[in-house]
Amino acid sequence: MRFEELELEDLVLDGLDAMNFMEMTPVQEFSIPPILQGKDVIACAQTGTGKTAAYVLPVINKLSKGGYPDDAINAIIMAPTRELALQIDQQIEGFSYYLPISAVAVYGGTDGIVYTQQERGLNLGADIVVATPGRLISHLNYGNVDFSKVSFFILDEADRMLDMGFYDDIIQIYNLLPKDCQIILFSATMPPRIKLLAEKIMRNPVEIEIAISTPPESIKQSAFICYEDQKLRILENLFKKQNPKRVILFSSSKQKVKELAVTMKRMKINVAAMHSDLEQSFREQVMKEFRSGQIDVLVATDVVSRGIDITDISLIINYDVPREPDDYVHRIGRTARGTEGKGSAITFVSERDKYYFNAIEKLLGKTILKVPLDPSIGKAPASQSNKQKPPSNYRHKGRNGWTTKNKTQPKNQFN
Repeated sequence: MRFEELELEDLVLDGLDAMNFMEMTPVQEFSIPPILQGKDVIACAQTGTGKTAAYVLPVINKLSKGGYPDDAINAIIMAPTRELALQIDQQIEGFSYYLPISAVAVYGGTDGIVYTQQERGLNLGADIVVATPGRLISHLNYGNVDFSKVSFFILDEADRMLDMGFYDDIIQIYNLLPKDCQIILFSATMPPRIKLLAEKIMRNPVEIEIAISTPPESIKQSAFICYEDQKLRILENLFKKQNPKRVILFSSSKQKVKELAVTMKRMKINVAAMHSDLEQSFREQVMKEFRSGQIDVLVATDVVSRGIDITDISLIINYDVPREPDDYVHRIGRTARGTEGKGSAITFVSERDKYYFNAIEKLLGKTILKVPLDPSIGKAPASQSNKQKPPSNYRHKGRNGWTTKNKTQPKNQFN
């Protein structure tokens, strides 16, 4: 279905045309019409499906028709991380290029000057505020925010916000909104707590469920079955065979990310670390240098697996297997996003990772290629049965019975 088939304003369509957005992705096709009709919407769709446009376009379309106050906040979009908030703000700027729509991004980790700029934007009133929960609560506590005229309240990556402990912040903000505020919720997964949140804050929502997409076939996936103490030697071998360029290496903890970055620098690799302990200004500088090619390898926690749009990543390395299969899809989805659509993903699977890796293969519906270890690294662990019991501390989110509909991969994957 094409965007021009929707009841969108001419200036909105002009912006889409300028950005070469012609055909809708499944989540856009199913989400935009009910949002335009003023209905609450809860959608299950992951990064890479065009979800940002699915809620931004109908909101700016409704705002462009007028009838909303010029000196008040008309829409609030909440996102779990600063990076995603900034990306959403940039996309709003693109979609509303021909429209008199104002937006302000509100996030933490900034200096006093940026905080003052955010405060000014909130006080003057902005059509759209894109915010992380913690920083928005901070402005609220200082009396900088008036929510009495908000018409749209949008939660993006709601599951990740709940994972990060923002439930109380979300409810605190919701309680200050007008009773007739339209609520829109997007989540990559649909665990019970998301459904409970929806029941609490939404009115007869339209439910949209897009299949959890498997990674594109153009991503060459492989894995090394190894002992934990062999991982670093496998990494060294990989980088000896080919100089690393445009690589993201994911690890499970901030401490390990720091240690790996230091170790790789000793290997004379042009590397930088990305994790939540870093100041926001430094994180932005690292991302800028990585985008421009000044940094070859980014070692990161899952803070960059969602909501970061870098189109030319050649290789993803999972130094540790993610504990949720969905996170594996998010991680390796950072590659194969450029014009050629090709990329590679390599996963190091230690004995303690086997259960989680088997869950990933089950989600993908296929077996990932196992690469033999180089003899210089030593012998790999003996093959284990796929019918392993989960570790005692394993808590899988699960699907909870929700159904999916198979959809083709969208042509424009903007977010």
